[in-house]
Amino acid sequence: MTAYDGFLFDAYGTLFRLELPNEQLDALTDGRANVLMDIWRSRQLQYTWLRSLMQRHVDFEQITLEALHFAMDFLQIRNEAVPQLLMPIYLRANCFDEVPKVLDSLKQLGKKTAILSNGTPRMLQAGVANAGLQDKIDHLFSVEQVGIFKPDPRVYQMAIDQLQVEPARILFVSSNAWDVAGASSAGLSVAWVNRNGHPPERLPANVTYEARDLKDLLEKMKLGHP
Repeated sequence: MTAYDGFLFDAYGTLFRLELPNEQLDALTDGRANVLMDIWRSRQLQYTWLRSLMQRHVDFEQITLEALHFAMDFLQIRNEAVPQLLMPIYLRANCFDEVPKVLDSLKQLGKKTAILSNGTPRMLQAGVANAGLQDKIDHLFSVEQVGIFKPDPRVYQMAIDQLQVEPARILFVSSNAWDVAGASSAGLSVAWVNRNGHPPERLPANVTYEARDLKDLLEKMKLGHP
């Protein structure tokens, strides 16, 4: 852990978990909650990448709503109660159980802590407040500061510049393997929190640590194990 002066975390799936109203959603979609969520999440990511390539940026809240509308159209779901139910979940995000203690440990060691996310400042501020992490996170970095989404190198460079730490001395931590690859390509040291036991992506990335969760990552770092 002494090798790093700063720890830069992705938000959703890494620090924050979304409380999904599955039973309510099933009732509104004739039992199609899971397939709707899969299409929504897939299009949400695709739209960030496609809009970045097209240089037609809108913020993550708009992309999230547009992706949800596509998923509803694809499944021919016309119930406007669905977006009213789903869109607020990002503003009510909470953290995974191990997150507060892990962040406390880093702060006790004098490490800089920050979030770097596609989420808007409003979304990130809500997540930090809901999880009670205000005194555990030093900086919130949103892609809105550069107007393009991950994994564009400018996103990671923006965080590097503002942390004022050498890239190799920042450990970027994400549950998304594609995000880890983007950060590695930008010169950051990286850790993949593989919460779901997925195989690695076939993308260039020099992953220093792979862990089941943040507690496991902390233990591996203490022991010096990749």
